[in-house]
Amino acid sequence: MTQPVLFEVKDHVAIITLNRPEKRNAISQQLLIDLYNHLEKIANDPEIRVGIITGAGDTFCAGLDLSRLMTDNLMDPRGDGKDLLDIFANLDKPIIGAINGHAITGGFELALNCDFLIASENASFADTHAKVGIHPGWGMTQLLQKAVGVRMARQMSFTCTFYSAQKMLAVGLVNEVVPKDQLMKRCMEIAIDIASVNQGMLRVVKNLIELGNEGTLENGLHLERKGFQDFLRKSGVLKI
Repeated sequence: MTQPVLFEVKDHVAIITLNRPEKRNAISQQLLIDLYNHLEKIANDPEIRVGIITGAGDTFCAGLDLSRLMTDNLMDPRGDGKDLLDIFANLDKPIIGAINGHAITGGFELALNCDFLIASENASFADTHAKVGIHPGWGMTQLLQKAVGVRMARQMSFTCTFYSAQKMLAVGLVNEVVPKDQLMKRCMEIAIDIASVNQGMLRVVKNLIELGNEGTLENGLHLERKGFQDFLRKSGVLKI
């Protein structure tokens, strides 16, 4: 039986590959179970410092497998009450989305939960929740507008049309667009750079960025300043 998700680790970098290319990597219950388990391996293994998520074949992820909607438990696949948002919320290590093709609806939401995205030149993005009549549940209505701005998010979600990697680069959804055959090489270069920095401080910075996204600028600056003062005290520099 083919594994719906592949997992490998090299140079402190974990690579998760959605592996249902015959179904355009559409999301099934077993795929979610494996994905959640592998993401938790990244969270819990001190030897892993960065994760990359990509898709097998020519599609990143086509969203939910509509043929499984009536049979699979896609909201609580492991029966432990945790869904995609919970799993990502518990990750304090960076996850890079290597978008190798179409990222559609639920697959687009998976991409949005990554820390940032590197896309191949043939990648494209579409939110088709309104077209197929499925309620968003993994962050589309909130994360997309944070990534591209509320007006662009409205256009994407209201029209349900596809947008190219280059267009998404222009509006800030993706960080870089590279040739298809260079995608994983580029993502590994970035991941290795991340793996080489001070991992304790990386987690502090990542957490401060997330807290800033969730609250006001004033509160974010307060938390950063307080953390800096605590850092100086512990370092013996600030005598207070």
